[in-house]
Amino acid sequence: MRLSGIDLVCIRGGREVFSELGFALQSGEALLVTGPNGTGKSSLLRMIAGFVHVAGGKLELQDGDPELTLGEQTHYLGHQDAFKPALTVAENLVFWTHYLGGEQSSPQAALAAVGLDALAELPAAYLSAGQRRRLSIARLIAARRPIWLLDEPTSALDHVAQERLSELMARHLASGGLIIAAAHGPIGLAHARELRLGVAA
Repeated sequence: MRLSGIDLVCIRGGREVFSELGFALQSGEALLVTGPNGTGKSSLLRMIAGFVHVAGGKLELQDGDPELTLGEQTHYLGHQDAFKPALTVAENLVFWTHYLGGEQSSPQAALAAVGLDALAELPAAYLSAGQRRRLSIARLIAARRPIWLLDEPTSALDHVAQERLSELMARHLASGGLIIAAAHGPIGLAHARELRLGVAA
């Protein structure tokens, strides 16, 4: 699988966020998108996920599922941890796996992977910020998709949870997945190439 962006242009609110942006990523590779606030890190991820219009250039996915759009082959982990407070931790994860569809693994196994299995029956309203983040990360495991788009994924995570995430990312890459992550600093993505936005060539 190969994902590439060619001369991408992003315009939001009448302002050009970036232009002539390019990248290419193969199965098993990771790209770390860095740069100051407002340079388009989140916009690039949202563009790949299909949430932001491609104002110029193009995105290409080779050797993906021809029956699915690019967005349907991605997991987008944004700043907001979407969950229903009245549902339990396990019920939230089951909801998301059914909503996302595709190849699924055991919700219990996904919760165990992020260290939330002991809280499966707890209403999600009682989760801390770090636990909510871990529940969002569990979606990556519960419903398998080849492309992970991670926006500041270590936000609110303690050291142990960050190590768990690093292991999950390494496992995803080893299985042939792709990862594009936006961050202000290292997030445990070994051997990731860097795409720095907002810096003149």
